Amino acid sequence: MSISKQPIYPTVISSDPYKADFYEGTLNTLSNTASPSFSKEQYSISFLNTKGFISTLIGISKNVPDDDINDALENKVYEELALDMAIEYHFKYIEAIHKSTETDRFFHVFVVDPLTLEEEYAHIVDTIKYIDQIIPVPLLLKSLYIKELIDSSGVHCFIYFQENDAFFCIYNQQEYIYAKSLKFSLKQMHERFCELLGEQIDLLSFETMLAQEGLNTSHPDYQKSLIKLFGEIFLHISDVITYAKRAYEIKTFDQIYIGTDVGNVLGLDEYAQTYLGIKTTPLDFNYGFDTHGEKVDQIHQLMHLYGRLETDERYDCNFTIFDRPPPFTKRDSGKLILVTAASLAAALLYPGVYWGLSYVEEFHHAVLTKEYEQVHVEKMDREATVNLKLANKSVAQTLLDEQKESYKQKQDTLVQVHDKKVNYPMKAKIMADFTRSFNHYRVQLKTIAYTEDLNNTKTFTFGLTSSNTQDITALLKHLTNTKNNRYIFNLELISYNEEQKSYLSELKAVIK
Repeated sequence: MSISKQPIYPTVISSDPYKADFYEGTLNTLSNTASPSFSKEQYSISFLNTKGFISTLIGISKNVPDDDINDALENKVYEELALDMAIEYHFKYIEAIHKSTETDRFFHVFVVDPLTLEEEYAHIVDTIKYIDQIIPVPLLLKSLYIKELIDSSGVHCFIYFQENDAFFCIYNQQEYIYAKSLKFSLKQMHERFCELLGEQIDLLSFETMLAQEGLNTSHPDYQKSLIKLFGEIFLHISDVITYAKRAYEIKTFDQIYIGTDVGNVLGLDEYAQTYLGIKTTPLDFNYGFDTHGEKVDQIHQLMHLYGRLETDERYDCNFTIFDRPPPFTKRDSGKLILVTAASLAAALLYPGVYWGLSYVEEFHHAVLTKEYEQVHVEKMDREATVNLKLANKSVAQTLLDEQKESYKQKQDTLVQVHDKKVNYPMKAKIMADFTRSFNHYRVQLKTIAYTEDLNNTKTFTFGLTSSNTQDITALLKHLTNTKNNRYIFNLELISYNEEQKSYLSELKAVIK
């Protein structure tokens, strides 16, 4: 089995799209850079905070082929999250290995609005031109297990407060389980702290207080407001933990790691352990980077750690749409330069090549001229033969057309004779047959007529008279019952002749 290898780059550059800062790092060093620049020799990585994506757990049948998993998950995501079908959301997924059942496979699906990617990372792309990887921030924690900074395999919670967001994340058996954005980012903490304090202090002063004094500040009013603030924060976190236990069938948490962008806040881990009743330690690891004494937040260090992982050690969950520029020979500008260079070289070689080719062409022309003369004679002979055959064909075609016309006339005559012979009604026989029926029902025949119309409809019209109408109607009923398979009968009116003291009617019999 082949092992997937991550291309080795001399440097990794991490970017925080929310604070617009960059850190460059080698295998051992890490430092902030105020003026990053494009370089094809560096690996670029950034992250999505938990407000920037939607995550959900989706189950599909194990009968779905691997090639169809993407489409199956996409359909279920749009349905279960009630997403707008008019928007083409970006979504990635990783398999929830420990959640699998006998019939279903489960996947953690991350969904991102396309505008989020286009807007949040625009200034990064303007600066360094590309981003190799954009990963949801909770998945960066996988590197802590890969690099054995955490070597246990229990159920671990990670709580991290950033300036613009805060997230709660669970790993079980060193695999991602769940993540949620918390209400209290550092900015939201600052705003709520000012409300509780009843006066306004700037964000930097608030962050400095947390970084230097922690929760045990020497200012009594600040201390009181901080205790109220973190009471609200951990009440919210307790609700999240309760939900996670129920939703993911977690009996207990083995460890909580808690940290902030401003560094280790003194007393925060003890407060969390007391409030939540779970063993808590600071989320503050030694990643092995020489930062030259500079404080670097955990997320940047995690990105550099993650950027150095092999491909098969990472979660396959990359949201970047900002690919590296293609190699020089595949760019339009590169192709143009290569074509221009080739044209210039050809232009320099042209004079010498031209004289040599001119002699070759003159010789070629003489050979073709001689060949043309021979071919032209042969062409004239063949044209004469073709013209003669075309003339003979025209005469034969005329004779054939005359024979066809004669044949058609004879055929039409025979068809008419056959039709008359087979289909022409025997009038005398028909009239004799009808006369017997008239006599039987005491109806006299006064007139008879026979017609054929353009549609070859043959009709006998009988003028009938009788002393009473019952004889005529009885006759019509008899004819309808006995001859309906050969004729269509129509008798519209029976009238009374006062002078002759008789009833008159006109019966029409149409041969079917």
